[in-house]
Amino acid sequence: MKTIKGPALFLAQFAGDEAPFNSWDSITKWAADCGYKGVQIPSWDTRLFDLKKAAESRTYWDEIAGIGRENRVEITELSTHLQGQLVAVHPAYDVGFDDFAVPSVHGDPKARQAWAVDQLNDYRLTPVGSLFECNSRY
Repeated sequence: MKTIKGPALFLAQFAGDEAPFNSWDSITKWAADCGYKGVQIPSWDTRLFDLKKAAESRTYWDEIAGIGRENRVEITELSTHLQGQLVAVHPAYDVGFDDFAVPSVHGDPKARQAWAVDQLNDYRLTPVGSLFECNSRY
């Protein structure tokens, strides 16, 4: 790359239950209208993105990327840092870290860790994750 492209925006800080922050289509339109050229997807927020579906379906990934392009933004990356933190949580922080996982694993550190590992494995199966895996070999 000869030049830096951007600016880009991390959508997690804006995602919410009210429009335009509650769907992929509307939040990417909003981001483009604010002047952003790229967006980082919070992969845990199912209002915007379904990580499991992206891991299993190239068609879904292409649809998500296509909606972004139609709305004048590119996907810059998938954020998985919250799931990554849940892979190894000290017991003193169990309660505080539960909120980073789906409610079905709250109060169960082993289930929460398994969920987090599954999330990271799903990430590796997405087009972005497979690019990272190839690039990380060098």
